[in-house]
This record gives sequence, C-alpha cells and structure tokens, in this order.
Amino acid sequence: MKTKIAIVGAGPGGYVAAVRAAQLGADVTVVERDSVGGTCLNWGCIPSKVMKTTAELFHQIKRAGEFGIDILGTVRPDMQALMERKKNIIQNQANGIRNLFKHHHIKYVEGRGVITAPQVLKVTPKNGQPIDILWDRLILAPGTRPIGIPALPFDGHRIISSNEALHLDQVPESILIVGGGVIGCEFAGIFSALGARVTVVEAMSRLLPLPSVDADCSKVLQREMKKQKVEFLLGHTVEKVEYCPDNLCVQLIPHGEDKESGESKKLQIEVKKILVCIGRVPLANDIGLETLAVKKDSKGWILTDDKMQTTAPGVYAIGDVLGPEKIMLAHVASAEGLIAAENAMGGNRRMDYGVVPSAIFTMPEVADVGLTEARAGEQGCDYRADRILFRVIGKAQVMGDIAGEVKIISERGSGRLLGVHVVGPRATELIAEATLALQMKATVNELAATIHAHPTLAEIMMEASLKALGRSLHG
Repeated sequence: MKTKIAIVGAGPGGYVAAVRAAQLGADVTVVERDSVGGTCLNWGCIPSKVMKTTAELFHQIKRAGEFGIDILGTVRPDMQALMERKKNIIQNQANGIRNLFKHHHIKYVEGRGVITAPQVLKVTPKNGQPIDILWDRLILAPGTRPIGIPALPFDGHRIISSNEALHLDQVPESILIVGGGVIGCEFAGIFSALGARVTVVEAMSRLLPLPSVDADCSKVLQREMKKQKVEFLLGHTVEKVEYCPDNLCVQLIPHGEDKESGESKKLQIEVKKILVCIGRVPLANDIGLETLAVKKDSKGWILTDDKMQTTAPGVYAIGDVLGPEKIMLAHVASAEGLIAAENAMGGNRRMDYGVVPSAIFTMPEVADVGLTEARAGEQGCDYRADRILFRVIGKAQVMGDIAGEVKIISERGSGRLLGVHVVGPRATELIAEATLALQMKATVNELAATIHAHPTLAEIMMEASLKALGRSLHG
C-alpha cells in the first residue's frame, strides 16, 4: 500500500513537500485553511513584488529625461489597475499550483485541519461537512500571521498590517511604518515611490537590524532611502496613538529609556495611516498539536531536528512556523519541504542552514549570504573585508543606477569565501553567484579567475574578488 502523507498548509513549503512526496510514490493530501500558495503567494513575496515593480517603473518614468525621453502629460499611479494586475498574477500562480496537484494526483482540500487523534486529521471545509483524513506521516506547514502591538491595535483601515497594505485602493497621503526590518523597509520604498510621505520608526539603531545583514548595507540603504525622501526615527518606539479628526496622532518615545527620563525627548507626528511591520506569530495554536505532544518553544514555534522531525514520531514541520531560530524565508521553507518529504518516505536527509541567501526587495535591493563582518569576528575568523562600489561598473553607469556596493568577506591565507553582501541594483539576482561559490567552498582566486561577461552587473563580483587579492582593476 502507498504511504499516506497529509500536509497542513499549501505555501511554498507545503506544496513543494507535496510534489516531492508524490514523486516518491506517496498518496498525498494537502489541507489549506486559506488559499493555495500560502502567505508567500497571497500576502507576501508575490503581491509585494508586483507593487514594487510598479513603484520602480513609476520612479524610472519620472527620470525619463535623464535617458533622453520626453514625456508629455501627467503620469500617475493607478492603484485600481495595480490591484487588478496583482490579483491576476496571484490567480495565475495559484492555478499553476493546482495544476501541479492534478498532475501528481495530489488531493487538495480547503479547510481548517485539526489533529484529533493519532494518524487522524479532521478537516472542516469552508463549505461542507467535516471529514477525517487518515495519514501515516504528517507534515505541518501552517505558516504565520502578522503580529500587532497593544499600542497600535489593527483596525484594518487606518492602522493596518502588511495584509491590508497589499490591498490599498489608493496611495495614502502619509504613512508611518512601524518597524525598520525587511517588510517595513520594502513597503517604505514602495509607498514613497508611489507618492506617499513615509516615515519609518525603528526601535534599534539601524535599519534591517538582522544578524545576517551587514551593517554597511544598512547604512547605504538608509542613505539612499533618505534621497527618496523617506524619513527615519531610529531608536524610538510608539507609546500611544490617538484618532484625531483627520489624522492619527502618534506619540513616540526613545527606546530603552523609562518614561520619566525620556519625557523631554518624546516626539509626536501626524499621519493618515500606520502600517505595523514588527514580526509574525505562528499559526500553530489551534491545529491539535497537543494531541500528539508536539513540542513548541516558549513563543509557540514548533521544534524540530535537522531532519525536520518534530518530537512526535512520523510528524514533520517546515516553514515559518519553525520561527526565527531557523530562517523564515520562502525558499528555505521549500528546501525544508523537500527534506521532510524525502525523510517521510524513508530518507535520511538533513537540513543545512549554513549557505542560505537572503533577498530583500528594498530600493535599492539588499542581498547576502554567509558571514557578516560582525559574525566573522565573533567566530574568531582571521578574515579580511573588501568592498567595491557599483559606480565603477560600466553597466551600472549605463542603467543610471550606481548607488551601492558589494562586500566580500574572505579568509586570510586560503582566500576561502566566508560571506558576500550586496546593496544596489539587482542585488537579489547577483547573490545567486555568491551562493553557489560559498556552496562549492570557492576562493576569491577562483571567483576572480572566472571570466564574467561585459558589460554586466555581475562583473562586480569579479572586481570585488580581485580587490581581495590585492589586484583591483577598477576599484
């Protein structure tokens, strides 16, 4: 008999796991409480990039004169048309996933799945009677949702999460973005380019305050976003908000100071909308984990080993529901899904988080893989750091997009690559070469000896490697 595998969640982790399990001969059922594609397709990666693409194009059109193009008449964003395009792209992608399910004979059920007994998943469809799905192996990929804060309760209209931000039918006149992390900075660039007055408040002392993001990349990003008229209030948090007749009146206080000592440093701003982007929480509290004694940590993230196995035999977990102790990225969820599926079918694969690229779709883009300077120092590495500016690359000049840099962290002596950090044009595409180089344990000499096509942005990788060898040509 075929092994029966049930998968909770049809996001980039769940649907990839389903396809792989089916390829290996399993009888697969996927259960999704919301929409096929999960957060990535419906509330994250894809819709936000649709908006960013429009924002970038609008920004470029306003620069048309620099490229020898005269534009007559008014150019403005059409949010209704943008939302319609976003809807169509999401629908096309969703249909593609459904077609994958059909091709691999995977059963797909929309509804809320709850573990009610060992090897039993009760599913309550959106329309219809509950059904029991029997399984031999279970893969959990329920995902997450945006988290709010008491001082800023979501109302879905004036105080919104990233979910509502993706469905705005007009560009807000002004918006305060709470959180200078990945999501907050991406939306800051989008709304600023579309014409909103944007302010970002962040509790930490820099943007993108993530261990994987090099501090120099944060500095360059903040500098370039300031040129785009984005305002920043770093080292501050929101104390309270009041609904004024026409605006939201927001009071900010310095982070880390008590109310008395920080009284004189309080700030107040007025905005039309507030977008809260401070993180996400797991959707793992109502799926019956206690039935099988699946353990979670103190914050509710599901615990697994490097085979994606939970504390319950035959039960695996993947994706964002594992929390920040793993890496909460769509492509990581897919990689985890492959491993969980193969292990559920008798494999013995282990997840390696050592070489994982990060792609941040800000304006300019930020991407990284491997160690930052700070982490290399903490780990006692004997390293060197070398930087090359995009402005020395001919293709960047041609594109009129010269802001940014590439930094390579390499081991002294051996020249082995330890980390690569990119901020600038097409950073999220350029990081692929660096990721492969780290995966292959390449050296800066090997990267420098690789002939790169000219004129391309990718030449900056060769230039940075040559600089690490003390043989810089253009930098």
